[in-house]
Amino acid sequence: MRPHSTEHSDGLGQAILAGLVTTMVGFVASFAVVLAGLFQVGATAQQAASGLLILSVCVGLTTIVLSLRHRLPISIAWSTPGAAMLASVAPGEFGFGQAVGAFIVAGVLIMLTGLVPLFQRWLRQIPVPLAQGMLAGVLIPLCLKPFTVLSTIPVQGLGILLVFFLGLRLLPKFATVLSMIAAVGFGLWHIGSHGAWEQITVMPELHWVTPEFSWQAIASISVPLFIVTMASQNIPGVAVLKSFGYTVPWRSSMLLTGAGTSVGALFGGHAINLAAITAALAAGDHAGSDASRRWRVSLSAGGFYVVFAGLATLIVSVASASPEGLFQAAAGLALLATLANSLLGAMTEAAWRLSALVTVLVAASNLTIFGIGGAFWALLAGLFTHIVVERTARD
Repeated sequence: MRPHSTEHSDGLGQAILAGLVTTMVGFVASFAVVLAGLFQVGATAQQAASGLLILSVCVGLTTIVLSLRHRLPISIAWSTPGAAMLASVAPGEFGFGQAVGAFIVAGVLIMLTGLVPLFQRWLRQIPVPLAQGMLAGVLIPLCLKPFTVLSTIPVQGLGILLVFFLGLRLLPKFATVLSMIAAVGFGLWHIGSHGAWEQITVMPELHWVTPEFSWQAIASISVPLFIVTMASQNIPGVAVLKSFGYTVPWRSSMLLTGAGTSVGALFGGHAINLAAITAALAAGDHAGSDASRRWRVSLSAGGFYVVFAGLATLIVSVASASPEGLFQAAAGLALLATLANSLLGAMTEAAWRLSALVTVLVAASNLTIFGIGGAFWALLAGLFTHIVVERTARD
């Protein structure tokens, strides 16, 4: 269902321009996070480029389908928190084929939330402070990158920090985008100064990745990826659209994004979901005065995502030829606001504060036991702490 508006229809040109802005913010502000996550779980440069390409195509096509079918400004995005979670996995822990198998399982879990009401109810039982604490913990190592790289690439590191903080002061909504553009600029400057233009590849190309399934990868990647995607993207995405008077079609959204996640995984993509941050760009008042026609903005954004997919190989080749740590630093800056919100969400409830803190610390420690990564153990440690300490103290 969508709100009714008696105002005159907005121009198609305005919808296209708003869609372009939505895509630029969503794509440019977080592509480095995606690359950091894919590289961490064993993707080669070609596989990472294929992953970014298929994610962009899946995001674009699912946005187009949902917008046309429901006539609602539904925006789809790749899972930025999920990519950050991948960046926290111990390097060399899994082959990329195992990671892809885990991505497929995560997509199936997303689909189940749309198919099985009981599964959706189980999802709601996950304590919010612990889910937020797990996300905060996996974000901390990546959010440290903008500062740790200052010892190895001080000029470039200080440059993107300066752009980011000046952007926060002058154009706060676009500070992350500006810092990403600065990182690309520094990367191109480095490539040019070293005469390394032959390393740059432009032609986009998909690469099939044969999935492998292991219970360690499912526990370390599938479960945390599913939880952070649902808790930090899908559920907030529903809330954002509801704040503008729109009701998200949950079943079709979860089925389509879950299927897109599993299919995209075969070419290196990790997960797609309802947009949370950019959702407001397509559904808010600045997307048009006629609320019943704002779906054209998300439709336009979906089209631009398909167009931007053609830049995936170029972006990855620039990132690969740039100074080590440059794009990871830009990714860390892109996640600072998410880290702050996650820490706030984890620590708000006094009854869960200690267990949330334990969850944060275990997730940030990159702990691996029995081949299972820290995000999984962080949730168990948080639950154990709550049951043994906090619940006992209340009793």
